[in-house]
Order: sequence, then structure tokens, then C-alpha cells
Amino acid sequence: MIHGELWHAVFATNVEFATAESGILGQWVWLDEYRQWLWALGALSVATLLFSAIALPLVLVRLPADYFVRRPVRDWPTRHPAVHVFLVAVKNLLGLVFVLAGIAMLVLPGQGLLTIFIGILLLDFPGKRRVERWLIRLPRALKAANWMRARYGQPPFHFELGDDD
Repeated sequence: MIHGELWHAVFATNVEFATAESGILGQWVWLDEYRQWLWALGALSVATLLFSAIALPLVLVRLPADYFVRRPVRDWPTRHPAVHVFLVAVKNLLGLVFVLAGIAMLVLPGQGLLTIFIGILLLDFPGKRRVERWLIRLPRALKAANWMRARYGQPPFHFELGDDD
């Protein structure tokens, strides 16, 4: 009889614990606990989807077709060094936001690779051109970027001088 009482003392409480903390009941409890976080993530997902749907075509269409061939031109206004530093800092912060949003969009709704690409375009770091060229040459990214450009009447990106495909 001691054996039966020991079994009941050990396993009966564990069964009650298991049904409350795991399984379907446990999932509902978890969802209820994190309801605010789930709503916030859902809203962020919708916001990034809408933002990328608006911002990506604007940026990709404005880039020249030979952007990846020629050297970038720095035509920032240099009226005052403090203004220049502030503008560069804002541009880099915006680029970081795009990169992080693009990484999130790899698992959330949105155009993750293209958003990461736009973020990299905005960031300043050593080896940036090499990363840009590698990223845009990924078949899915290049196809999507050129599809958007064609949709707005722009020629596709090319990578070599005289390359018209």
C-alpha cells in the first residue's frame, strides 16, 4: 500500500501540473499571458509590410540602372560639419532600422531581402559595395528588384559596362 501512496503523491501532482502547464490548456494560458506582445508583433508585421510596399519601389525605381557599375557620388550638402554629421547619423540609423526590419520580415510578412538591401544601401561601412553587389545578384532579389523597376518603366539593373540584359 505504501507503494500506491507514493505513486499517487509523486505522479498525481505531476499529472495535474502537466495538464495545467502543457498541452492545449497550457498553450491558451501562454497566449493569454503574452497577448499584448502578440498584438504588438502583429501590428509591427502589418506596419512593416505596408512600409516596405511603399518605400521599396520608391527607392529601387530612383536608383540608376548602372548604380552597381559606377562609383557612388557623395553629393551631400556640406554647409556645416555638424549638419553633415547629423545627416549621416540619421541616414545610418535609418539604414539600421531597414536592416533589422528586413531580418524580421524574413519570418514575418514583407519583402525581407529587398528591405535588407535598402538598409545596406543607406548604411556606411567598409566593403559596402561588395555586399550590395553580392546581395542584388542573388537570383530572387535581382528578379524582384528588376520586376519592380519594369513595373514603373525603368530599365533593369546591369553590372558591367555595356551590359544590357
